Amino acid sequence: MNIDTKKPSPSLLADLDWCLAQAADDQRGALWRLTESERQLDANLVRLPPGATVEAHTERDVDVLLLPIAGHGTLHAEDEAIALATHTLTWLPRGSRRSITAGSGGLAYLTVHRARTGLRIQLPSDPEALARLEAREEEEGGEAACLLPRLCPHCGAVATGAKPAVCPSCNQPWD
Repeated sequence: MNIDTKKPSPSLLADLDWCLAQAADDQRGALWRLTESERQLDANLVRLPPGATVEAHTERDVDVLLLPIAGHGTLHAEDEAIALATHTLTWLPRGSRRSITAGSGGLAYLTVHRARTGLRIQLPSDPEALARLEAREEEEGGEAACLLPRLCPHCGAVATGAKPAVCPSCNQPWD
């Protein structure tokens, strides 16, 4: 019987300065992602151009470590603003509401968190963010995705049949 017992070993994953240098000046979003199989962590190198914003949101499932590696910006959390400077490590506890705004020179940061066990489509809970999304759909044309009316407004689970009175995943009333 031939059983592969090879265990993962430490390895160099990326030179983040090189990743930043290779990206186009106007490129935003994830420039690098941790993709190794059988991992327990997720990590992303994210870049925001000057003045760009990550809209206010709540991460319900995982704690996140955020480490700026270039530029500066501001983390808006609840009623406080936290300066994000190169090599200042910030903890974003699960359940916390936050947004990020890049400074005048832009912002590049690494996020690290426990790997998620499956993502769900979920509409923004913030009425202003939802209005911006709807306005963008009208500007771009087309129709809303057909599954949106079947998404639980609390956890994002998809109803398999008619809209239930209570979500079978989170037991919250289906609004």
